[in-house]
Amino acid sequence: MEISLVDSHCHLDFDDFGTDMEAVLARAKESGVERMLTICTRVTKFDQVLAIAMAHDNIRCTVGIHPHEAENEPDVDVAKLVELSKHPKVVGIGEAGLDYFYDKSPRERQQQVFATHIEASRLSGLPIVVHSRDADEDTVRLLQDGAKKGGLTGVIHCFTSTQYLADAALEMGFYISLSGIVTFKSAGALRDVAKSIPLDRLLVETDSPYLAPIPMRGKRNEPSFVRHTATYIADFLGLSLPDLAQKTTANFDRLFAKAA
Repeated sequence: MEISLVDSHCHLDFDDFGTDMEAVLARAKESGVERMLTICTRVTKFDQVLAIAMAHDNIRCTVGIHPHEAENEPDVDVAKLVELSKHPKVVGIGEAGLDYFYDKSPRERQQQVFATHIEASRLSGLPIVVHSRDADEDTVRLLQDGAKKGGLTGVIHCFTSTQYLADAALEMGFYISLSGIVTFKSAGALRDVAKSIPLDRLLVETDSPYLAPIPMRGKRNEPSFVRHTATYIADFLGLSLPDLAQKTTANFDRLFAKAA
């Protein structure tokens, strides 16, 4: 049976794909990955991200600043993010959030930039793509502050956190996306949390070029590999791959309605 998957989070503008982009996209199609969302991590690189989406009918993009880049990127206010998000190819805000594991930007600056993106998400009506690592409490606090104002939707991408963050995100109506990490032998705790995610809130992603799933571990990750992750998730949830593909694709279209 043919399947249709969406890689809900990849980074096609990264140099890792600079020499074989068309081959990467061809392999994605052969694997049943019909569409991709390429994620912006630096507003100063947004034009390159947008150009990739513009060049391919099956690719959409986001606009935003990754927490690693929060200190180095120029100030971008809510109005600017909202204006950039009006482009037809832009379907989400982010990737934005908090990373207290690497702490590549001061935490106060990360929080400031994250709050700006949350407000831009609310006002634009587009979902926010959230990065959160070792920052559950502050992530929940800032998202709840935004949610109280109304109109906030989004996804916790590449989820590796606690049941606390999962439950809080789901209570706010957010979705949760699983990457190849869920296939790793060391990810037992993550799989326990994953089993609690309602099927109508689940997305799949690669986060490529990083985090290739088993059995591709150690290789450059690419959108076609999301099939391996989806196959693994389907197996441990007791679903067929076509069923999981149908559900996660429908979820993607519900959350990223502008991409549908």
